Amino acid sequence: MAAGETSELRQAGNALFQAGRYEEALEAYASALSLDPPQAERAALHRNRAACHLKRGDYAQAEQDASRAIEADGRDVKGLFRRSQALQKLGRLDQALSDLQRCVSLEPKNRALQEALRDLGSRVHEKVTAAASTDSKVEQMFKVLLDAEEKDQDKKQKAAQNLIVLAREEPGAEKIFQNDGVHLLLQLLDTDQLDMILAALRTLTGLCRGHRSRTVAVLTVLGPRRFFRVLELEDEQVSLATYSLLQVMIDALKEGLQRDVRGKEEALVSDTSRELKLLLKQLLEALTRESISSYGRDSILNLLISVVPRKSLQDPNNSLALWVIDQGLKEILTVGGTVTHVPGSLRVTENSHLSAAVLLSKLFGDLKCDVERENFHLLCEDCIRCWFQGQGMPDKLRAIQAVSCLLQGPSEAGNRVLELKGIMESILALCASSREADQLVAVEALIHAADKAKRATFITANGVTLLKEIYKRSERDSMRIRALVGLCKLGSAGGTDFSMKQFAEGSTLKLAKQCRKWLCNAGMDASTRHWAAEGLAYLTLDADVKEELVEDHAALQALFHLARSENRTVMFAVASSMVNCTSSYDQEELDPQMVELAKYAKQHVPEKHPKDKPECVRQRVRKLLAAGVVSALSCMVKNESPALSASCRELISRVFLALVEDPEDRGIVVAHGGGKALIPLALDGTEAGQTRAAQALARITITTAPEMAFPGERVYEVVRPLVGLLHLKRTGLQNFEGLMALTNLAGTSERLRQKIVKEKAVPLIEGYMFEEHEMIRLAATECLCNLALSPEVGELFLAEGSDRLKLMVLYSGEEDERLQRAAAGTLAVLTSLFPQICSRIPQVTTHWLEILQALLLSSSTELQHRGVVVVKNMVAAAKELAEKLMESEMLEILSVLAGLEKDKPQVAQPAKECLAQAVVYGLIKPSTVGGE
Repeated sequence: MAAGETSELRQAGNALFQAGRYEEALEAYASALSLDPPQAERAALHRNRAACHLKRGDYAQAEQDASRAIEADGRDVKGLFRRSQALQKLGRLDQALSDLQRCVSLEPKNRALQEALRDLGSRVHEKVTAAASTDSKVEQMFKVLLDAEEKDQDKKQKAAQNLIVLAREEPGAEKIFQNDGVHLLLQLLDTDQLDMILAALRTLTGLCRGHRSRTVAVLTVLGPRRFFRVLELEDEQVSLATYSLLQVMIDALKEGLQRDVRGKEEALVSDTSRELKLLLKQLLEALTRESISSYGRDSILNLLISVVPRKSLQDPNNSLALWVIDQGLKEILTVGGTVTHVPGSLRVTENSHLSAAVLLSKLFGDLKCDVERENFHLLCEDCIRCWFQGQGMPDKLRAIQAVSCLLQGPSEAGNRVLELKGIMESILALCASSREADQLVAVEALIHAADKAKRATFITANGVTLLKEIYKRSERDSMRIRALVGLCKLGSAGGTDFSMKQFAEGSTLKLAKQCRKWLCNAGMDASTRHWAAEGLAYLTLDADVKEELVEDHAALQALFHLARSENRTVMFAVASSMVNCTSSYDQEELDPQMVELAKYAKQHVPEKHPKDKPECVRQRVRKLLAAGVVSALSCMVKNESPALSASCRELISRVFLALVEDPEDRGIVVAHGGGKALIPLALDGTEAGQTRAAQALARITITTAPEMAFPGERVYEVVRPLVGLLHLKRTGLQNFEGLMALTNLAGTSERLRQKIVKEKAVPLIEGYMFEEHEMIRLAATECLCNLALSPEVGELFLAEGSDRLKLMVLYSGEEDERLQRAAAGTLAVLTSLFPQICSRIPQVTTHWLEILQALLLSSSTELQHRGVVVVKNMVAAAKELAEKLMESEMLEILSVLAGLEKDKPQVAQPAKECLAQAVVYGLIKPSTVGGE
């Protein structure tokens, strides 16, 4: 009984494998193995599992299963061959060669094995030769770089670049490591030459990427002292290179080796949590070291932003974030509370405060429960209370600056500390200080406190008069602009609700005009112009302000110029202004019945400004396109600096989606680099941002030739974001546009079809063929029609127990002509590629003949053509099928169609071929062919 059950499970697994359902096939084989089958059966099952793993790209598992098959049967040629394939992918060519040699000795006449052995033998020989050559090259590179007598700088730079390139590939990285590369690279780090330090850092990055044991070795040799020494250098490039090195180190310690290089050495480093926490602790301590440079401090903050919070909130483990909060929250707040004009303050850049705010926000967002959040609040309150209760003004200023940082980051925590006794009163009092530097800190804190409508109402009652006085009477533009931004925030507290305005009619327009004036004044310092951009980010929620901004060409150009800077705040402000101008923010659709009920109950009902109607938005989009908004946004994305935060990327994605709303504008977006810019936006950032960027890519792909929109290899990067639009969480429109775009790509080339299949899109597309919405169902069918041109997809229709073919035949008989066309087109492709499908058509439904006849009798020439091609393929496939067709009314229909040479030659020709084949079979007489 068990033997029979094992055999059934193996056969079921084989069928699933043939259908491309490798995960399910693995489950079937595992179930069969659990029944403890005989040795020969066990070998076959492990061999089949190895084949599944090879298809899935899991080469380590493929090697393990193939080895088990060989253990059960040492003469298992298939097992040996599959293990050889896995070993080749794992880079272990010597072992793969040994397995292939064994295969050839067992089957000496097998030409395929002989050819494979010759190919692999050549590769092994090349590898040995290259390895010997690489050893000497590595030695020569270090000799040039470390030779104090070598004066040829071009030669040194070339050697440094070659070393970096070599370290990017696993074999090269291992060669450098084995040739005492780490100690030699440390000698480069200890030089005073920035070029050599950069080369060492970038080469070490290659050594550590995805390799846990090498990372631990580098950390052990490097030590914290050298990291601090590098981070003390006031050089942006060095700091960014250090950031990259630390990031790959932490990734390697967190995740271990990548799948394709995982091997024996993984056992050497079983637990790296101690090394990881030690490295993070050293970085947290470095945040408040006075000797660390401003760029180095930013690099540490950006690194913590990148590696500490969970990548997905579905992951239950947030222990690393909790550990960082307990160990380093005070250090992060110290950077966020740095007041630059106070003697002995830390060195910071214009981005440092906001980077600290983003990190605090990320950590707070990673908390899972009220207990964890309450601990965060208490730690913040204790820290700020301690500073605020200090003896001197510097401590009070630090406390107020830290409050600003929290308000820009986890605003919930910021609002909590504002309730501490004396904080708000001190902010208001310092706003009137005679010391400009102190006044700046207080005014900025007041501005950040005005973000929320509730807080804005409080400040409107208590601080607006003060801000107005500063704006009117201050002689310093740096102070006036900050007061202006505070008024801008308060003026925009009602958001896009036309009825909720804090100030008198026309006030926001006056504020916006002053912001534009400062923005366009090239003589102003950069900080003042940055604040002007931030003011517009708030004021452009007002539709009148939007209209005036898009008409002001000089102001737009000034904004776009600022967007190219590295300042995180400015990039966010410019992106926010563009989101507001294009009305691409989230807008809640109001239920008319609920609006009436709200009016009856005398509750507030939000109102949309008349100038925010679709046609007005459309006109603003066209003006922005003419002003060069696409180039500006593309430059922001190309920047790829840490200043381009995930939230900023989302804003840019929203704008791009609005820019491609009208098909007529998509060519302009592509021509100015929009297609290229959207790809990284669709692959990284917030989920909402990635989805909107993917949707914008879909719209471009639907109406623009893919090879023009995404030239070269870039077109293959578009596939994954488009497949992401097929997720069930996406809207129906996003599903539809994703399917339409994939249809266009699938009709372009076999390589693109293979890429779509590799991204596991086929099951998702098939699922949408059952969708109730007729447009989505149609798009899915059209997409599968183009994918069926790929043999791998076509073979799925041959799988036993599959209803795919039945669905296509039934859809060919639907009333919706477009759905008929897509389904009949798929059948035409399938029957041309796979003659065996022809014999299955009569088996899937008793209505098959009726459906085919209806296609041939259709008033649509295209449907007739697709139907007659299917019939022609069926006639050519087997005499039995031709006999069934000729015994029906099909003969008469074909005879009529064959006579339509002048009117419908594309239909008449295949009809004639059907009849001619029937003559060959002897089913009809020659006189029938010709259609009288």
